[in-house]
Amino acid sequence: MSLRINDQAPNFTAETTEGTIDFHKWLGDSWGILFSHPKDFTPVCTTELGYMAGLKPEFDKRNCKIIGLSVDPIDNHAEWAKDIEETQGHAVNFPIIGDKDLKVAKLYNMLPADESGTSEGRTAANNATVRSVFIINPEKKINLILTYPMTTGRNFDEILRVLESIQLTSRHKVATPVNWRNGEEVIIVPTVSDEEAKATYPEGFTTHKPYLRTVKQPD
Repeated sequence: MSLRINDQAPNFTAETTEGTIDFHKWLGDSWGILFSHPKDFTPVCTTELGYMAGLKPEFDKRNCKIIGLSVDPIDNHAEWAKDIEETQGHAVNFPIIGDKDLKVAKLYNMLPADESGTSEGRTAANNATVRSVFIINPEKKINLILTYPMTTGRNFDEILRVLESIQLTSRHKVATPVNWRNGEEVIIVPTVSDEEAKATYPEGFTTHKPYLRTVKQPD
């Protein structure tokens, strides 16, 4: 089963470095970011987990929980976490799923559903597609799917920017333009009439084209 934007995020029960979780219950009323790794003790992923640990307070401010996944047992994760803290300067401060049976990777369409075996004997190259980031909203719907190659480190500042955009546009009838940053002007969506826009934004907005109207970012 393939997953698309606005699909329900599949639920699962899994062992993590912080105990057994039911994913949907663990998320509760929060937003969530699930990001995956093809194997423990891989260099690019080591830098990513460390950076995400340092950035976690920013996600906390935005009511967003973070959870990692790696195709290895949780005992390996504990050893890997020591390397991450030593080399990156941040201790891992979020749970990491142990996906030794490949269950979650297959459930989230990162590996073929008919993939056989366990993590034992598999290499990072075997699991190269387990490099996805999912943003999940409080209704448990998927709002973003982004997959990186193993040789390219992920930009978690960009993931934070996207989260801010999604949260803003879920509250207001606006969209964010190219390279938008929090606090900059936004776009009034085409489904909003000029009359409604005037009522909503009495301080005014700018019409560049009938389909392109910009306005100060709403609170």
